[in-house]
Amino acid sequence: MSSPLFAFLLAAAPIQDAPPQDPIVVKGPLASTPQTPATLVAEPVAMLIATFDGAGTDERDALVDRSELIAGVKASFEAIDTAKTGKLRYIAFADWAERFLGDRNALPSPFEVDKNQDDLVSLEELQDHFSRLFARYDKDGSKTISRAELLTYRTGPIGADGPTQGPRPGEKPPRPPERKGRPPRR
Repeated sequence: MSSPLFAFLLAAAPIQDAPPQDPIVVKGPLASTPQTPATLVAEPVAMLIATFDGAGTDERDALVDRSELIAGVKASFEAIDTAKTGKLRYIAFADWAERFLGDRNALPSPFEVDKNQDDLVSLEELQDHFSRLFARYDKDGSKTISRAELLTYRTGPIGADGPTQGPRPGEKPPRPPERKGRPPRR
């Protein structure tokens, strides 16, 4: 009985016009534009030095002084020197660089730090290297390093159409100009 009643109500209901539907348009991503090249960068070692703010103290003043640098370098070294030998082989130094600089190949390299070339990096050698870095970054001679002093200006070549860049994906790099004259000797 309910189904004839339902059919009657359905037939008696006014037909409503559905509003016109716009076609659905699927748009792809916007055309890519090259990213503006960074003009201020921080080297991995500079970012590490910034983390030493407050090392050995509870003072966080956004400045790193020599005592904080020494304490921070020592703490980072001891975190990798789990055998407490006071020296890191080059592989362990790479572990240190990966953990504290973000990449095993980030500078400073163990060859640069290992001054006596015994294939081991001692805490003293690492402290000495960071002492030289401190002098380099302390541009104003205030005996502290600010975040601004840890930034490096990077410039890239600028062409008439903006910063130059390599070939875009799918493009072939431009051929170098042909040399005229005799071929080079071998």
